[in-house]
Amino acid sequence: MTPRSVAIATDLDVLPVSSVVERRRDYVVVRSPSNPAHYWGNFLIFDEPPGDGDAERWEELFEHEFEDDPRVRHRAFTWDRTDGAAGRARQEFVPRGYALDDSIGLVAERDELRSHRRANRDVVVRALDPNADAELWAAVIELQVAGRDEGHDEEGYREFTTARLADRQAHFRAGRGAWYVALDPGTGALAASCGIVVTACRARFQVVETAPAYRRRGVASRLVVDAAHRSGDAHGAERFVIVADANYHALGLYESLGFVRRERIIGVSRWPRSAR
Repeated sequence: MTPRSVAIATDLDVLPVSSVVERRRDYVVVRSPSNPAHYWGNFLIFDEPPGDGDAERWEELFEHEFEDDPRVRHRAFTWDRTDGAAGRARQEFVPRGYALDDSIGLVAERDELRSHRRANRDVVVRALDPNADAELWAAVIELQVAGRDEGHDEEGYREFTTARLADRQAHFRAGRGAWYVALDPGTGALAASCGIVVTACRARFQVVETAPAYRRRGVASRLVVDAAHRSGDAHGAERFVIVADANYHALGLYESLGFVRRERIIGVSRWPRSAR
């Protein structure tokens, strides 16, 4: 499929290499058997937002599509609109225990990126070796686990994160981007990290995360710009995409680096409290 939304298109770009994307009449089913706990790796994409009665119908479709894999315990739906159209999502899904996912897709061309005036000049930015750097990969996992959303249990989320990074490493071994870290020059501690997966010159940022002790010190702004330029040099990335929650505090930071808000995407998801 060729989605209208660049956020959804790059969601598909970063899927595990074993994932399957199949078109149905009015929706697309996305499966990632290597990581069944990944909501946005196992979900349905509809052409239009939900209308009256669609919650029950969509849940039945999800159960039908994933009935052969009991490990998929969540439910996740989005629709290929870029204007923030929610349809009847609040009325249909929220009463059933779903969370409304309201995201902004930001885009920057390589020549539009600019350094922040307070970017940290001390941290050391480099790419991780997907076949080595075991201690730093472990630190990246722990950083993501520490920053997980409320409601995700620690061990379950660690399992999910480990599987997700393993899937990303397969892309990196194939030359499709890299995972970048910012390190404290004095101690070598992990200050921040992010991934960039590159598909035909289009690059999608993944999990920009800063350790609590290094926040508000210009580390993330340095990492994002440096990682983008290195990704351009090493992997031919020309257009960069970041997707963030509509209420995320760093949206203004991304805009200060040259990213522009291009679209607003709505989805819904539901998970057991003890699940990932």
